[in-house]
Amino acid sequence: MKILNGESSRKFIHINVSHWWFIAIFFFDNAWIAAIVPASFIVINYVSYKNQTFKAMERDGSKKDLGTVYYVISLLIITLFTLGNNLESVGAIGILTLGYGDGFAAIIGEKYGKTKIKIGSNFKSLEGTLMVVFFGFAISGFVFASMGDTWWSVKALLIGVVSGLLELYTKEGFDNITLPLGVSYLSYLLMLI
Repeated sequence: MKILNGESSRKFIHINVSHWWFIAIFFFDNAWIAAIVPASFIVINYVSYKNQTFKAMERDGSKKDLGTVYYVISLLIITLFTLGNNLESVGAIGILTLGYGDGFAAIIGEKYGKTKIKIGSNFKSLEGTLMVVFFGFAISGFVFASMGDTWWSVKALLIGVVSGLLELYTKEGFDNITLPLGVSYLSYLLMLI
C-alpha cells in the first residue's frame, strides 16, 4: 500500500531534509565537520539520480532533474558560509524556505493549482508560488522578529516576494540552488540594515 504518490513522497522528503539545519546548529560547532553530511549526500543523491536507487526521491519520466543533488549542494554551501560564523539564522531562512516553501508549493500547486503561469516551457501554479511567498515571509518574519528587528515585517515581505520570484523563474530542480542561496544572501544583507 502506497501512502504518498511519487511527487508527494518527494516533497515529504524535501520538507523533512530541511530539518537537518536544526541538527547542524545544535550538534556541530565546526562547519567543516558538519559539511561532511551534505557532501556525502551529494554523491549518494547523484548515484540515486543516475540509477533510480531511491525511487521515492526521484522524479519519474521526462521531468527527471538534478534537484536532489542541487538541494544538498545548497546545504553544503550554506553550512560552510554560515555555521559557526554567527550567521546560522541566515542559513535557517534559506534552507527552511526551500524545504517548506518549495515543498508545499508542489503539494498545493498539484492539488489546488487552478491558475497556471507559463514561464518558458514550464507551467507553474499561482497557488504553489503563493506558498513559497507565504513560507518565505513566515520563516524570515519569525527569525527577524525573534532578533528584535523593528522592521521585521517589511524585510520578511521582501524575502517572501523574492522567494516566490526565484522559485517561479528558475528552471525545474535548479531552484534548489537559487532559492536558498538567494534568500540567504538577501537575509544577510537585510540583517546589516
